[in-house]
Amino acid sequence: MDMDVKRQYSLPNCTLILVGSSDDSVTDFSGEGVPILSVLNSAECRFVGVNTILQGGRIFFENLVKAVSAYAQEYLSGVHHPEDISQQQDRIHLEKAQNNLHRLIWQPGSDSHGEPVAIQLTTIQLFDLVEAVDQFFADSRTLPDLDLKLQPVSRRYRQPDEPLSQRLVPLTLGVSGLAVAALICYLIPIPEVRKPEPDTQSLPTQTQPTLPSSPLPGATSNPPNSQPQ
Repeated sequence: MDMDVKRQYSLPNCTLILVGSSDDSVTDFSGEGVPILSVLNSAECRFVGVNTILQGGRIFFENLVKAVSAYAQEYLSGVHHPEDISQQQDRIHLEKAQNNLHRLIWQPGSDSHGEPVAIQLTTIQLFDLVEAVDQFFADSRTLPDLDLKLQPVSRRYRQPDEPLSQRLVPLTLGVSGLAVAALICYLIPIPEVRKPEPDTQSLPTQTQPTLPSSPLPGATSNPPNSQPQ
């Protein structure tokens, strides 16, 4: 009997959950003791502040990671990627919206006449999703047969776009702002610390007490009003 295997990749604004099972035909030689998730039953994608949950099977998940990776590459490079027209089921498309937002459109099922699901993502939410996908591909014990093959894009798809610095403004104002602030603090020279000099004028003058003079050894003193004999 196959046991359910769960993988969860959690980021501050996005959580990717995969549930499946281990295939007996997949041999594990690593000895790590962690079961391999080789058969995917369901995949969920949740965003903080978004009520809609994206959920589907293997085809949905494959289309999601391909669309997210291609759009992130397009967003950072400014080179437009042609849309994958081979998707016949659970189509997923990302496009740029206004005010530094990104629109993710999901066409559930195989019926192209169904009602599509569209959600708005901020740049922070988008790149948390990208990070979750990267963590999945770095996990060798989850769907090891799934390989993302990104083809280089011809420059004929190049379109004029805003500079990269402007595209990353909303990201810089978010989580990456911490890294920028740390870099600024690192570049600021450390001020020289000087030891305080004592103020001699403000220090009170200590007066040495006057000790009574003691007679020299062997010397005798005459008492007062004594007459010599």
